[in-house]
Amino acid sequence: MEEAFRNAVEELKRVDHLIFVSLKYTRTVDVIKNTIHRMISCYDFGMDALLLYAKEKKLTSEVPSIPALKFELLEKIFSENKELLDYLRFYLDLRKIIKAEYTKREEYRRHVTMIAHLPDNRNVEVSIDVLREYYDKIKLFVTIIKNTIREQND
Repeated sequence: MEEAFRNAVEELKRVDHLIFVSLKYTRTVDVIKNTIHRMISCYDFGMDALLLYAKEKKLTSEVPSIPALKFELLEKIFSENKELLDYLRFYLDLRKIIKAEYTKREEYRRHVTMIAHLPDNRNVEVSIDVLREYYDKIKLFVTIIKNTIREQND
């Protein structure tokens, strides 16, 4: 559980570096995509930490390896925690964005944007500012995980 949480924190540091250093100088959609991949990875580690916590508390007997099953199990275990469920749904949105076909706009400029064309005919525009909002959400998600796990140790 602690190792999974540390891995999530390390991924969060990488996301921070990608947004505030790499993207600042390169301004390409490839860096935006890589940042979203790292965000998803951070979520994966965070979900693992929560599932291992739930296993220690005997709320579940298994920790699935498939992301969709992880999501469903966490949704079931933490059904009363609406804030956590909102963050988990955001994880699903990130996965949809990264899998979608996309186009580029204003690459190598301040307003570089990746436009993801989702299967439900929605377009999601991911710019540097939007990535920062996503990053803030993920920081809050990691804080929730930390507080949940710390609750066990107190």
